[in-house]
Amino acid sequence: MAILVIADHDNASLFGATLNTVAAAQAIGGDIHVLVAGQNAQPVAEAAAKIAGVSKVLLADNAAYAHQLPENVAPLVVELAANYSHVLAAASTNGKNFLPRVAALLDVDQISEIIAVESADTFKRPIYAGNAIATVRSTAPVKVITVRATGFDPVAAEGGSAAIEAVSLVKDAGVSSFVGEELAKSDRPELGAAKVVVSGGRGLQNGDNFKILYALADKLGAAVGASRAAVDAGFVPNDMQVGQTGKIVAPQLYIAVGISGAIQHLAGMKDSKVIVAINKDEEAPIFQVADYGLVGDLFELIPELEKAI
Repeated sequence: MAILVIADHDNASLFGATLNTVAAAQAIGGDIHVLVAGQNAQPVAEAAAKIAGVSKVLLADNAAYAHQLPENVAPLVVELAANYSHVLAAASTNGKNFLPRVAALLDVDQISEIIAVESADTFKRPIYAGNAIATVRSTAPVKVITVRATGFDPVAAEGGSAAIEAVSLVKDAGVSSFVGEELAKSDRPELGAAKVVVSGGRGLQNGDNFKILYALADKLGAAVGASRAAVDAGFVPNDMQVGQTGKIVAPQLYIAVGISGAIQHLAGMKDSKVIVAINKDEEAPIFQVADYGLVGDLFELIPELEKAI
């Protein structure tokens, strides 16, 4: 039994979620191959070859895969899938973009965002905003699975010595093209991979007040997130949203400031190792999941906390 893991990358570097996906593949058991589809992505393939537990890296290097357009990547994966019992990808923007197409083309069910492996055909995944965990068994000839990175500890990025094999298949559907992208640049850690996250909610009242969170985050070396309410109100851009409809995070420390604790927000951060809540409402639902709670005016408490660090 061989398993194909699709690497998450930007053509220059391998994203950490790939290590979590390989961990899920190891839990299933079998030879693990990693597919790197991109353009000028040799550095990514070399990084993938070093991952502990990976036996082979497939490098599909072509302009058709430069921006990992799902219309091109999905047919490539489908062509390769005949040699595998499982196809796995991280439940990232890219994975969620092309893997459902793979499942549709293979005419199999997709199992989304697994958090545990029971056996080679049985998996656990959250439903109802994480309030229930479903155990799902698939009889499909090829299991197509996205992996919630926070559910698996990453494997070691070093220690492997897999062979890199070139894939000559070029699947250019010609039905879509890359127009452009705007990337937010920040000196702070990336939200999904940060060990410490400071998030703000509607209680901050406006976007300018997020400056006090930025000051705290800079001292902690933390990423800054936000609740959906803060994003919907226009305080911060939507790439900062943590929650069921945003990013799923599980840092070592999560500090929720002015966040009431709606179910959809809790679904995105309740797996954090330590949760600290700061809110003036002592009845706020966020305190039910918090390890530590501080009741008071955030505009007084956050500056005091920042000075004390």
